Amino acid sequence: MKKKQKNNKKKRNHLPFRLNVLFFIVFLLFSILILKLGLTQIVYGEDYRREIEKKEEVTVSASVPRGKIYDRNGKVIVDNLPLNAITYTGYQGTTAEERLKVARDLAIFIDKDTKDVTERDKKDFWMLTHPEEALEKVTDAELKKLDDGDLEATDIYKLQLNRITEEELATITGQELEVLAIYREFSGYALTPQIVKSNSENKNDEVSEQEYAVVSEHLSQLPGVDTTTDWVREYPYGDTFRTVLGNITSSKEGLPSEVATYYVAKEYSRNDRVGKSYIEKQYEDVLHGQKEKVKNITDKAGNPLNQEVITEGANGKDLVLSIDMDLQIAIEKIIEEELVTAKSKSGSAFLDRAFVVMMNPTTGEVLSLAGKQYVKNDQGEVEFLDFARGTFQLSYAMGSTVKGATVLTGFETNTIKPGTTFIDSPLNINGLPKGSYKVLGPVNDLDALKKSSNVYMFHTAIGVGEGNYAYGKPLYINTAAFDTFRYYFSQFGLGVKTGIDLPGEQTGFAGTDTLPGLLLDLSIGQYDTYTPLQLAQYVSTIANGGYRVKPQIVKDIHQPSDGQNGLGPILKEFKPEILNRVDMKKEYIEQVQEGFRQVMQESGGTAVGSFGDKPYKPAGKTGTAQVDVDKSENVAYAHNLTLIGYAPYDNPEVAFSVVAPTADYGNSKTSINLNIGERILDEYFNLKQNRANGTEQEVIDEAESELTDPTSEEENE
Repeated sequence: MKKKQKNNKKKRNHLPFRLNVLFFIVFLLFSILILKLGLTQIVYGEDYRREIEKKEEVTVSASVPRGKIYDRNGKVIVDNLPLNAITYTGYQGTTAEERLKVARDLAIFIDKDTKDVTERDKKDFWMLTHPEEALEKVTDAELKKLDDGDLEATDIYKLQLNRITEEELATITGQELEVLAIYREFSGYALTPQIVKSNSENKNDEVSEQEYAVVSEHLSQLPGVDTTTDWVREYPYGDTFRTVLGNITSSKEGLPSEVATYYVAKEYSRNDRVGKSYIEKQYEDVLHGQKEKVKNITDKAGNPLNQEVITEGANGKDLVLSIDMDLQIAIEKIIEEELVTAKSKSGSAFLDRAFVVMMNPTTGEVLSLAGKQYVKNDQGEVEFLDFARGTFQLSYAMGSTVKGATVLTGFETNTIKPGTTFIDSPLNINGLPKGSYKVLGPVNDLDALKKSSNVYMFHTAIGVGEGNYAYGKPLYINTAAFDTFRYYFSQFGLGVKTGIDLPGEQTGFAGTDTLPGLLLDLSIGQYDTYTPLQLAQYVSTIANGGYRVKPQIVKDIHQPSDGQNGLGPILKEFKPEILNRVDMKKEYIEQVQEGFRQVMQESGGTAVGSFGDKPYKPAGKTGTAQVDVDKSENVAYAHNLTLIGYAPYDNPEVAFSVVAPTADYGNSKTSINLNIGERILDEYFNLKQNRANGTEQEVIDEAESELTDPTSEEENE
């Protein structure tokens, strides 16, 4: 018992000692903590305070040049031209008064064009430079309503603007107006450079070498101002193919409002230039390039403290098009000359344009996409506008060129078969005659294509529509035949999008009425409308044996070139893309191929006069479509003249379409479709031969000199 009491006493003696040790450790920890806090607040407090007040903004520096665009032979067709520029970068917290001071100082060193200054700009500037007078424009009662919440600040602002007089605005002249013109360019997002003056924006406002040098010398006196290099798109071939190449926004336009959110999400700056049409728009992600990203360190007031490069910039990637610019130039010249000739012969007031599409029928590569519009300027002089976009954005009734698709529809529906014969004499439907351009007598499917028989197609359409024709009686058909025709036509690319890599492609017009006579019109290409590009895809599908190939404008994407060694390494090559295989027997397509060959090479063919003796052995089909026109001159209709073809017929390497809307007018007749078709095929094979012989450059130089020689047209005539 005593021993147990003794052990308990020892335990009680050890307990205070352990507690003392624990308290001592806690004391030491608190002492260290207090010491650390003291060091943080007293020794490093100011540094930490400044660090906390800092903030980071990630922005993008001046834009990098876009990628170049080349033709299939490596010739630059869209380039970048470097230009001097003066920019201003505002910082967060920069006041209007500070920006105004910079504008006044900068106006000493540069001249600024003022033609874009608006009345609203003047009013805002007057209020900025006359704050007390601006305040007097509103009454105390109106200010009280502002305090009471009955008026918004914007309401007061509008009242001030409306009460500024013409006499007050008239004081903004001379140097002060230039200051205003400079100041208005300073508006924009913080840390984003705004172009104040650049050769690319306004020809009347270019940066002179002297201005560039003087501003560079005084940058320390001009906070936010910098001298840099801007760029503008340059077109070595002028307006050739210009509408399809597309446009980009200016630095003032920046991102289009309808797509701004999309581009901002992709880390674009709001004043970035982007493609806004056609190739520039379609391949924006490729051409835009990688902008240099910079981390801007600012203090709480928004003043810059430091910059750190996060990502190095890189020029946009380069595009190589399938277009052959030498061929394109030659074809555009041919169209212009033939338009002049046709108008002089026909006197048609409606013939003002023509289109040509040339493509490789096997790969889908578009070799030429050409359109020209004939206009007269205010002085009565003839001018030609590039209208290449019309090849895939405008549609027309194409006439007999679609008869190959009609024959194939007849074959596939078992309405006719190779060798089926009909008597070509005018039909009479309920008293209305419908016939060919002349009575052709007995014709089979090949004759119908070679001689362009309408009646043969009418009988085929009646069969597809399960109709029973009787002379002079009404015609009844199964209206499902319209869908049947359009289904088979679409397999060749007629009435559907071709898939070309360009925005804005149109499909044409499909008629909605289903009267029996309209089915007959559909079978000869005088009801639905198609684009010139659809025609080219259609004939390519026949030429290559039934494969509808996607037309392609871009061949390759390359790394940016260094400017010395031509194109950079290839990044992506576009392979031929087959959209569908025509659901028809091979022998059916071969039968139509033979009919197309006879059109251009055998006696009686509608195009043999232009192509019968050509060494490149073409095949194709002519077309004429009657269309209504303005009847003010007592002429009820005109004719669209068209032509499709390919060559050589036994090993096609090029296919084409020609469309000349409203070419014939009244009693006047032209052969503009045949003339253009013959000349463009001649040009294609001559250019091919000249390249093989090494004489290409001489031919090109001669062609380009004719384009600029004012006497060349007279010599050609």
